[in-house]
Amino acid sequence: MIACWRLKLLKKGLFSKKIKIFFEKFPLIEFSILSSVQNHPQEWEKILQQKTKFLQLSSSTPVSFKNNYASPKTLGIDRIALMAAASAKYNSQNVLVIDAGTCITYDFLNEKNEYLGGVISPGLQMRAKAMKEFTAKLPLVELSDFESSILGRDTQQCLKIGVVKAAALEIDGFINEYSENFQDLTVILSGGDSQILSKNVKNSIFATSNFLLEGLNQILEFNKS
Repeated sequence: MIACWRLKLLKKGLFSKKIKIFFEKFPLIEFSILSSVQNHPQEWEKILQQKTKFLQLSSSTPVSFKNNYASPKTLGIDRIALMAAASAKYNSQNVLVIDAGTCITYDFLNEKNEYLGGVISPGLQMRAKAMKEFTAKLPLVELSDFESSILGRDTQQCLKIGVVKAAALEIDGFINEYSENFQDLTVILSGGDSQILSKNVKNSIFATSNFLLEGLNQILEFNKS
């Protein structure tokens, strides 16, 4: 990876300026791919179509693995990208990819390069916000300074343990179950909250925050022709 820019959702017009700067900095870019799980401004697509050979990722985009999901059109494109990365990097292996973002997703690719499905669970911020929204007095907690413990000494600490530690225990539980059913399991932990969770998960994992981006690049390479 040469460069990675992380931009918050920008007001109309500002994205055009930012992307213009990007292409000025990297003028040799020939291909691009857009993966969006939200409604996004059409100007994003227009700019990429003008500047590059452009691919819009969807559930019908050809990929390098066999998708055995019962409802493939409902499979999130972020999960498709994660499986593409697993297919490229861990060929002929049983791979469980855990992505800790808005939701925590668990997706399994077997040694035959077949995607079999997975699990969707609430993410860390969703858990923290739920306890604030559905109670009268509990506050919204900041999780970046979490220190592992099983004994909260005040309400803030109790909430943090309830969010982070519980999610880590959930992850360990799922890893154990997958390991019992599939031999020689490789486990990847990715996503925005992967760093805080990786410090609290007991099972052996590979933590990488850019796994989804690697999958998008793999899909782009697979579809260049």
